[in-house]
Amino acid sequence: MKDFVLAPTLHDLDPESIDLVRHAERALPTAHAPYSEFQVGAALLLDNGVIVTGANQENAAYPSGMCAERVALFALASQYPGHAIKKLAVVAQHKTGTELTPATCCGGCRQVMLEFEYRQGKPFEVVMLTEERRWVKAPSAQSLLPFCFTSSTLRAAKIN
Repeated sequence: MKDFVLAPTLHDLDPESIDLVRHAERALPTAHAPYSEFQVGAALLLDNGVIVTGANQENAAYPSGMCAERVALFALASQYPGHAIKKLAVVAQHKTGTELTPATCCGGCRQVMLEFEYRQGKPFEVVMLTEERRWVKAPSAQSLLPFCFTSSTLRAAKIN
């Protein structure tokens, strides 16, 4: 896990990451999670200092819902085009709980995050709570998806 920062508690992270996690926490009540009761909040810090948040939105017709990370990323694309992401934080909590529960980005979100990194031409950090209840700060979305599918994969498929 080269270049990953592991922190035993939230307060062991840098102030910018702590603030972003707090914004993700404030997004939790906007989750629509009547089926799983698993609320997820995400927050993006942009290069202009703006913070964009999102929360998971479930739907009875699975998989029509949307993860918190993608809600925030797509809101960024429509509301702040041309601005780069510096950092993303994701948190989760059971609807009846009072403490955060471990949750890392799913594979689909990692793929979308990677596409945003490629679009902006530079990586962004990702902050999450692991199953070991430690905070991890990944250096990039690509670091979370080492054998990724990219536009170059599509170009290679056309050539073959």
